[in-house]
Amino acid sequence: MKAIVLAGGYATRLWPVTKQRPKMLLPIGDSTVIDRILRDLEGDDRITDIFVSTNERFAEDFRDHLSASSYDKVDLTVEETSEEDEKFGVVGALAQLVDREGLGDEDLLVVAGDNLISFDIADFLDRFESHGDPTLAAYDVGSLEKAKSYGLIETDGDEVVDFQEKPENPKSTLVSIACYAFPSESIRFDEYLSGGNNPDEPGWFIQWLVENGPVRSFTFDEAWYDIGTPESYLEAVAWELEGENLVAEDADVENTTLGENVHVLSGAEVVNSSLDSTVVFQNATIVDADIRNSIIDKDTHIESLDLAGALIGAHTQLTNGN
Repeated sequence: MKAIVLAGGYATRLWPVTKQRPKMLLPIGDSTVIDRILRDLEGDDRITDIFVSTNERFAEDFRDHLSASSYDKVDLTVEETSEEDEKFGVVGALAQLVDREGLGDEDLLVVAGDNLISFDIADFLDRFESHGDPTLAAYDVGSLEKAKSYGLIETDGDEVVDFQEKPENPKSTLVSIACYAFPSESIRFDEYLSGGNNPDEPGWFIQWLVENGPVRSFTFDEAWYDIGTPESYLEAVAWELEGENLVAEDADVENTTLGENVHVLSGAEVVNSSLDSTVVFQNATIVDADIRNSIIDKDTHIESLDLAGALIGAHTQLTNGN
């Protein structure tokens, strides 16, 4: 089996923090979003090759990251886009990747690199291998309003009997997350696209598969975070830290109150301040400030301010004007 980790999004809802950094490389505790997935894939003997699919803008970031890692199975594959409006859509990008890398003769696992998934991917692959049909991971988001943003599924046992991509009036709260296993005979992206079908969301392809044969679900109850907004990123950090704080050994935190779920990265300096549910990136400086539920990017200077729900880009200087 081959695996594809989708890492080509531009994460505009997380700008400016992700304008020059792929969100898949955002820290989650001692790791990153994508490394949690890559470690699981690397450790499964059924997976022979892992392709991280990204765009031209972030290709160098991933090359540097992967070259500093110890993965044996991971390769980078780059789609020829550098801006959001140039994207082929997820299904379009998958079709090009399959052609570019000569895939399609073996089973294929596709996982979104911006998802924090708490289940063991080995268990997901066990379910897939037990029947050999296309399989998707499913999660109950517990809210009809939230369900509107995802691909909604209805099941009979573990068989998917209906799939609706981002329905206006969802019938349930069970949604498909971006984790799919396809037998080789179901890697029909070109056939799907040649029929004039939607190239954007993979859910449309799944809906097409449901109409053409059996598709199975793997429902899990553990945590899942679709990291696309500042709120969901901080929620994922809080899940990982479990109320504790993580401060880099070479960070300088003096006369400061740390609440819960605070991550202070290498080289940062925090003095005479209060932090809660906040990530402070490398070499940022915070002095005489009260900061809550915020993301403070690298090389930023914040002084004498009270911030809540802030998203501060790199190299920013913010003071109260005194």
